[in-house]
Amino acid sequence: MGAPDPPAFVRLEGVSCAFDVSPPWLERLLQGGRRQWLRAVEEVSLAIPRGTTFALVGESGCGKTTVARIATGLQRPTRGRVEIGGIDIHARRPRGAGPRVQMIFQDPYASLNPRWKVADIVAEPLRARGAPKGRRARRERVAELLRLVGLAPEDMDRYPHQFSGGQRQRISIARALAGEPEFLVCDEPTSALDVSVQAQILNLMKDLQRRLNLTYLFISHDLAVVRFMADQVGVMYLGRLVEVGPAERLFAAPRHPYTRLLLAAVPDVAAVGRLRAPLAGEVPSPIDPPSGCAFHPRCPLADARCRRERPELRPASGGVRVACHAVAEGRDDMDRPLLEAGPAPRALDRSS
Repeated sequence: MGAPDPPAFVRLEGVSCAFDVSPPWLERLLQGGRRQWLRAVEEVSLAIPRGTTFALVGESGCGKTTVARIATGLQRPTRGRVEIGGIDIHARRPRGAGPRVQMIFQDPYASLNPRWKVADIVAEPLRARGAPKGRRARRERVAELLRLVGLAPEDMDRYPHQFSGGQRQRISIARALAGEPEFLVCDEPTSALDVSVQAQILNLMKDLQRRLNLTYLFISHDLAVVRFMADQVGVMYLGRLVEVGPAERLFAAPRHPYTRLLLAAVPDVAAVGRLRAPLAGEVPSPIDPPSGCAFHPRCPLADARCRRERPELRPASGGVRVACHAVAEGRDDMDRPLLEAGPAPRALDRSS
């Protein structure tokens, strides 16, 4: 028997979130329409052990950012429960009694107040927490945080527009660390940066995770970044998790047809000159999702059962869980690729 799974520090149980996108009441009354609900997230459950990284991947509009907002407490779920360190973050509690959660945003310039100096930006969480006391003590703490993310203490007296994109993201990370977080939600934190700068920021995040024992929920479209950062990966499609498992296992032997097609669509120099079919079709509307498996209109393995019955996440080999009837019935034929494609994306070079 293998070692038992480590206990989860962050846990989402059956989380769903729907938004009312109905026309105004009078318009519905005159035209005989019904209320419409956009199902952004449906029955998402995941567990993240302390000090590890769980990555969410999927096409735009699949619900990744909604999950991130729910995990930080910014969005209340329609159903389900979110626990961080054993505390339900959406339950009523005294201020300051909950776990420490921070977020790193996609655009570092848009997330920083252009009228504030770096000292004020990084010190804002310190003032909110009321520690340390006094302006001098806060400036000393800001200097420590700037050194921690690879900036100079003298940078605290400059404005965000005086920095490069990578430096601004370092300021965003310093501001997040000022709140002494245990859990960081990273929503596309490197997508607005150049490739060489991306590697520097990712290396910094990995180093900080080791030093401070941080837990990450990492969202990205870049599968090479995900492979470099993640311990566990969850693949989302139309608000649901379709495959969850260890990163190395998922990249080496993806099981769900959607995961396999995503990996096959990654550009690869070794595949130049080989025929590569694109991922066909459009993502269905979350207002009116297909019956059965939501992926069946685009899936080359779909049959009548897929169109009729929604699959549930079930254990597969290697600690992976997959929501697919073809996998459960052995119709996925792992020896034959769905598309002609190269190997899975390589991890980033740590020496960058």
